[in-house]
Amino acid sequence: MNGRLLACGERALLAEVAGLDDVLRLYAAVRGAARQQDSELPELLDLVPAARTLLVVVRHGGDLARLRSSLTALLGTDLGPTADQRDAAEDESPAVEILVHYDGADLDRVAELTGLPPADVIAAHTNTDWRVGFAGFAPGFAYLVDGDPRLRVPRRDEPRTSVPAGSVALAGEFSAIYPRSSPGGWQLIGRTDAVLFDVERQPPALLQPGSRVRFVDAERVPSR
Repeated sequence: MNGRLLACGERALLAEVAGLDDVLRLYAAVRGAARQQDSELPELLDLVPAARTLLVVVRHGGDLARLRSSLTALLGTDLGPTADQRDAAEDESPAVEILVHYDGADLDRVAELTGLPPADVIAAHTNTDWRVGFAGFAPGFAYLVDGDPRLRVPRRDEPRTSVPAGSVALAGEFSAIYPRSSPGGWQLIGRTDAVLFDVERQPPALLQPGSRVRFVDAERVPSR
C-alpha cells in the first residue's frame, strides 16, 4: 500500500493513502494490531477515517516516533484481505438493517436523473448492502459507499435550509441518513426512525466505519 505520514499536532499522525478502500484496510489493520497483546503500537486514543486519510491519535505525545514506525511498517504491507477473511468478517458482523419509508421529496427527481422508475430506485437502494466509508458533517452522519452505481446522482442545485432528521439521501457515490435536522443539499428519497447517534449508547454512533448497512423497504415488511 502506498501512502505517506504527516505530523498532525503533538499526539497524532495523518496517514494519506490512495483512496477509501485503502483507508478502510489501514483502519482495520491498525485496530487489529492495537488489540494484540504484543502490539508494537502505542496506546491509541482515537482513529478517524476520511475519504483518503486516517488520523491516528495516541494518548501520549512521546509515543509519536513509535507510532510512525508502526504505521510505516503497515503501509509497507499488503493489507488486502483474502476472500475467506472477508467472508469470516461478514459472518461476525451482520449488516445493520435500516427500515425506510421511501416517500422522499426528491424520489421522483432521482428517478428522472437515473432513468429508473421510482420502484426501481427503491429496489436498487435496498438490494445492495452498503458499507460505511467514514463519518463527518454531524455526529452520527455516515457516508455509505458500494451501492448500486445506477444511483449516482448530483447534489441539489439549491441546498435546503432544513432537512428533517432521519432523511435518507443520495449524492454522488454516497448514501446517508441525516441524524438530526440540519441544512443539506442531498437528494432525499425516504425517511427512517432509526436513531443514528445516542450519547447513552456504546458506541454512540449506530454506523461504524467498515460496517455493512442494509436498507429495508418499510412497505414490504408485513404488519404485525
